[in-house]
Amino acid sequence: MSQQPVAFLTRRETFSACHRLHSPQLSDAENLEVFGKCNNFHGHGHNYTVEITVRGPIDRRTGMVLNITELKEAIETVIMKRLDHKNLDKDVEYFADTPSTTENLAVYIWDNIRLQLKKPELLYEVKIHETPKNIISYRGPYPLNGIYNPINKRITHDSCTNISSDSD
Repeated sequence: MSQQPVAFLTRRETFSACHRLHSPQLSDAENLEVFGKCNNFHGHGHNYTVEITVRGPIDRRTGMVLNITELKEAIETVIMKRLDHKNLDKDVEYFADTPSTTENLAVYIWDNIRLQLKKPELLYEVKIHETPKNIISYRGPYPLNGIYNPINKRITHDSCTNISSDSD
């Protein structure tokens, strides 16, 4: 018996949003030191490009990992309706107490896309291009994604490329 082929399917979307890098756990002076110009009281904006990737076996009947329409609808609901042309800090409840870094934006998108998919286990990666130079990749929660498992103490792959600053 041959193994079932596995494929990666990626859908790309762009959206615009503004935010202010600011943590309620830090003082104003600490926020300025950590986030620099991106801590500007009035915030700043980005034209984000998001890539949502699913991974799974190619269904023998349909020839697809996932119907692209399902992925398009999930992206429309989670990204375009909730994030596009919004102030992340003021318009998205998740960011009321969570700094609106691109890392946290990737977590927000991951968690909410999973809720929209019939088979959430197929979600493989959320990649956000914040700028042409700053790209965040997120593949799920740290201990559940096999990066570091204290039981078997092995490192299998990187999950999140951490670029904390909006600036070049």
